[in-house]
Amino acid sequence: MAPEKSLERATFGAGCFWGVEETFRRVPGVVDTAVGFMGGTVENPTYPEVCTGRTGHAEVVQVTYDPGEVSYRALLDVFWNAHDPTTPNRQGPDIGAQYRSVIFYHTPEQEKEARASKEEADRSGRFRRPIVTAIEPAGTFWRAEEYHQQYFAKRGGGHCRVW
Repeated sequence: MAPEKSLERATFGAGCFWGVEETFRRVPGVVDTAVGFMGGTVENPTYPEVCTGRTGHAEVVQVTYDPGEVSYRALLDVFWNAHDPTTPNRQGPDIGAQYRSVIFYHTPEQEKEARASKEEADRSGRFRRPIVTAIEPAGTFWRAEEYHQQYFAKRGGGHCRVW
């Protein structure tokens, strides 16, 4: 019998979760993605509640991955390339704290890697403004309604990325 794979989780907020999920779903070594909410004060929030801006949640993608196939560092690189990490509470036309740039870490190792990656990205000169991405401990992941899961895959394409 083959040994069971040891899977890990990573959680990222990078604006509209539909496009971010689609980006991570295409990464070899990612075995599952789910969109939802994290970082707020309301239990089991709904999408309409989060959109009011009063729950404190960010739209996030929770990524389940095989670290034998893709590293957390590689996922961080995808994250930095998937959005503009220099705009507070905004991605393109989407405005509000639910669209903030945030990395929710699940382990001390992820925190260390996320902070180092952010410093490198900030020093690289790639971005014209300073990176505002928050790095916070992961809390409860509240899965969004089913119609949000793999939104673009169900609807034959689309894209949120606007920069």
